[in-house]
Amino acid sequence: MTLRPASTVPPDLPGLESRFSHVRGDWHYLDNGAELSAHGIEPVGTVLAVHGNPTWSYLWRDLIETLTERAIETSAAVGEYPDGVRGAWRVVAVDQLEMGLSARTGRRRTLADRVADLSAFTADLGLDGPVVTLGHDWGGVVSLGWAVDHPDRLAGVALLNTAVHQPDDVAIPAPLRLALARGVHRWGTRTTRAFLETTLGLARPRLDRDVADAYRLPYRSADDRDGIEQFVADIPAAPDHVSRPELDRIADGVAALDVPALLLWGAHDPVFSDRYLDDLLRRLPHAGVHRFEDAGHLIAEDVDYAGPVLSWLGSAAAVPEGSGGDAFTGPGGPSTSGTTSPPEPSGTTASSTAPDSTEFRPIWAGLDERAADPVSRTDQAVLDLTATGAGRFVSWGALDRQVRRLAAGLHEIGVRRGDRVSLLVRPGPTLTALVYACLRIGAVVVVADAGLGLRGLTRAQRGAWPQYLIGQTTALAAARAAGWPGVRIAVDPLDPVRRRALGVDHELIDVARAGEGLELPPEPGPDDDAAVLFTSGSTGPAKGVLYTHRRLSALRDVLAEHFAVGPDTGLVTGFAPFALLGPALGTRSVTPDMDVSAPRTLTARAVADAVKATDARMVFLSPAAILHVVDTADRLTAVDREALGRVETFLSTGAPIGAALLEAAQSLMPAAEAHTPYGMTECLLVTDITLAGIRDAAGAPDTGVCVGRPIVDPADGGVLISALDDDGAATGPPSADPGALGEVLVSAPHLKERYDRRWLTDVAAERDTPPGHWHRTGDVGHLDDAGRLWIEGRLAHVLTTSAGPLAPVGPEQSIERVDGVRRAAVVGVGPAGVQQAVAVVEPERASGRVRPGLAPEALDAAVRESSSVPPAAVLVVPEMPTDVRHNSKIDRARLADWASGVLAGGRVTAP
Repeated sequence: MTLRPASTVPPDLPGLESRFSHVRGDWHYLDNGAELSAHGIEPVGTVLAVHGNPTWSYLWRDLIETLTERAIETSAAVGEYPDGVRGAWRVVAVDQLEMGLSARTGRRRTLADRVADLSAFTADLGLDGPVVTLGHDWGGVVSLGWAVDHPDRLAGVALLNTAVHQPDDVAIPAPLRLALARGVHRWGTRTTRAFLETTLGLARPRLDRDVADAYRLPYRSADDRDGIEQFVADIPAAPDHVSRPELDRIADGVAALDVPALLLWGAHDPVFSDRYLDDLLRRLPHAGVHRFEDAGHLIAEDVDYAGPVLSWLGSAAAVPEGSGGDAFTGPGGPSTSGTTSPPEPSGTTASSTAPDSTEFRPIWAGLDERAADPVSRTDQAVLDLTATGAGRFVSWGALDRQVRRLAAGLHEIGVRRGDRVSLLVRPGPTLTALVYACLRIGAVVVVADAGLGLRGLTRAQRGAWPQYLIGQTTALAAARAAGWPGVRIAVDPLDPVRRRALGVDHELIDVARAGEGLELPPEPGPDDDAAVLFTSGSTGPAKGVLYTHRRLSALRDVLAEHFAVGPDTGLVTGFAPFALLGPALGTRSVTPDMDVSAPRTLTARAVADAVKATDARMVFLSPAAILHVVDTADRLTAVDREALGRVETFLSTGAPIGAALLEAAQSLMPAAEAHTPYGMTECLLVTDITLAGIRDAAGAPDTGVCVGRPIVDPADGGVLISALDDDGAATGPPSADPGALGEVLVSAPHLKERYDRRWLTDVAAERDTPPGHWHRTGDVGHLDDAGRLWIEGRLAHVLTTSAGPLAPVGPEQSIERVDGVRRAAVVGVGPAGVQQAVAVVEPERASGRVRPGLAPEALDAAVRESSSVPPAAVLVVPEMPTDVRHNSKIDRARLADWASGVLAGGRVTAP
């Protein structure tokens, strides 16, 4: 018996054309099949979209509009849609029975019933395939149930925040526990609209009133909301729930699916947290996944999801071979499906520049080879001078033993290959041993700078979602306070009270003891994930960059070959990313006395002490550290200067620096060859230039910072430029032609594998790149006639003026030649296309107290006279805002906002 029949949508719903609304029996659904047929378009397949609770098919209005418009526009542009491939997709978005505008039948439905209902509907519709399922919330589970039951028709699966598994030892999310509570359940879901209104209130930002009213449309009365009550009651909150067997069946079936997959995830979801995303990725490890940091549960309302789905359908969703003759029937009558070749798995990237697997030498090989070395005070594996007293010395044999004990112990407590282990430990021997122990058993190391701050670290931890977290007490306190995921392992010994308070499961000393004498598990393979390294956040929100074992080993090899690092070299590493490479290179390494999260704490004497302690021949420093080292050089003793005089190679890594600063640093190490390599977290070494090379380039007419020639052999990658158009976009074909200003593209065997859980970022970084494994860096610059790369700023900082695009570094360099100017930034103010250049100057500290605002008249005049591009205004700041890792990359976006406010007459404060 039908209590309320199905109905179509009214004609005035915002964003949804009523022509897409159809009724078939008890079902209401949206379908663009008739629209495509009317334009003579044959879809390549069908997207079967299923909503959750308490939404309805209105959730998918943007998808049906986007895919329909794209198909019609493309068809009109080419006269016909070529073979029905690359975008002509039919969309069928159902209202589940008892929900939306579908019928109210009065029947209680379990999860198994809903999966069977959907199969019956598609059979009645004649939906033979190819089909890509798309689901949100509990509609994700139902859509996956259909996918598991129809593998012969399945071309792919796509999901927005959902879950397919509930661990027995983990409570369901708090909002769902509340909704199920006695006295709340019926009242909140059926009697009132509380559950509906709470869900609508999760939108970020708040829904427009007319959109919220459209969601409320099918649920005006208590009887209309009967399905909402049923859905909540059917949540398998306990192992003995009637729907638990079906949920487990679907979860197991998902792990067996061999089709492309896409997961789009709102990070601010109080129901489906990253715990459920992590579970889905274990079942669909090949999936492309993108976490939207600012989106929530109603991700389809919070962000543009339709564009990414369309992009994925065009490049990743595979149509089964021979499907062209399979008919499916909709309101527009029968149509046929075209074919396309299956692509690479959507979560991976082709690695044409990686070395052959026969050449692979694991990252820990250097440590293995030196494990039997005799103990020597001057040839330790790791020396940490950040400790109090004389520091900590660790021999090669001791480091090897500790690595093996920790590796076996971690495996003993449950760490397995592919598990993520977040390491919140200060650089030094303990961190070094942990890194190599994790890598040895195939665990994926997660590393994020403490300089990101609590908020940035929280985003990083939740984004990577490690299964284990190893930290010192301060890190564990932050993890407890911010709710970071992972089984907690304490580096420091704790009394029982503090251990319970911090939620600690293990102490590291006990883990090491547990591994004593145990065999290690098999080694990971070269293409297994090895590490997630977070960017500094200096060019946008910090992103996780994923490296495989092959690519980490390639980084070690290029560093050893290019800089001739051998067992006797010895490294002083004041730059965290390189502090862990000493054992991999088979050479001793020392961390000087400094706070590695604050490079400006490093002094010249600390560098000299580190060199003396290990007779190191190579020094790595960041630009910010160099500034302070040079500023404190007057405190060096004669013995200090003698030690620094033995250094043979000096590297400034992290950001390009000018000749003057490099010369000042080299004056402290007069025998050293000074290098300033160019790289990024995604590819730590791209090009290299020496001080002599910088001096040679100084006579060139080019603007920007010359960062030298590519380090890798041209056969293994290199550098290309994608020229900018008048709007400042990098649309030109990648080229090595000299002189063209554009975005820098890089390729190398040690280039990152992909971004972690940021599929859209990967798509953007690999857009219109040559065959192989290339990366768009977001930096702008040009190549000169000698093949040298010149960096001129960031793509996001390019000014779009009436005369065309203007990169900021060239004008900044001319301004920094003015007496009394320490640093300068040129930013754009005004509408795109007619932006005006504004110079922001940080005076030398000897100039006295500086008030932010308009520059003094004399400085204004000097800057205008010197600048290669006359600025519309000259402003001063006491200190430039910079990134947290290097303390050297100027935050031009922040300065541009500040300058716009100042020039508009706003309150003048420091940026």
